[in-house]
Amino acid sequence: MMSIAAGVLNHFFLRLQAMALLACGRNSAALAIFDRMLESRPDDGHALASRAHVCAQLGSFEAAIETLRKLVALQPNDAVAWFNLAYVLQQADQDTEAEHAFRCALSFNERMDRAWYGLGISLMRKQKFDDAVAALRKTTALQPMSPHGWFRLAEAHTALGQADEAAKVLAHLKQFEPRVAAQLAHRVLAVQPEWVRADAPKVEPVLTHAAH
Repeated sequence: MMSIAAGVLNHFFLRLQAMALLACGRNSAALAIFDRMLESRPDDGHALASRAHVCAQLGSFEAAIETLRKLVALQPNDAVAWFNLAYVLQQADQDTEAEHAFRCALSFNERMDRAWYGLGISLMRKQKFDDAVAALRKTTALQPMSPHGWFRLAEAHTALGQADEAAKVLAHLKQFEPRVAAQLAHRVLAVQPEWVRADAPKVEPVLTHAAH
């Protein structure tokens, strides 16, 4: 029978082995190691989080969601665990549950800008544009120099028919991200500002993810 000390040491080496496999891109092999770790210690938060991450990378969203639900059950006050669950739910197009999980994350850390951003995206997908504007204003307040939240905020205003508000966002974004603002003008407002050069390189902020 393995002693407690030997068991802890074995668990530690399994973690190192899994991390090494991940570094080499051998995700499936790493997943098998995390499963072995969880057989002996099902309450290992690191192994649960890592397993969920690998499952999501492999496209196994339901397995990742199941694993993250176990993690938030073990760590119900952990904003990061709730955010990760919300993110994967959003990737799986489960926006109602993602909205709930983002709100749980924010209840424990209201300054988590990426959770406000993710919440805004899920709300937009659900066509709850007024609520999306409120969430995206939070993320732009917390990350004022990031174009991501401003981009989506302008889209939400446009969806509400608030062209003047979208134009204000454009004017603000132009001050520090003129190329993104130019693209936003084309995509959202379908206008050609005079300050957009015809030969300006395109910037494509594909901002459908919560994490940024």
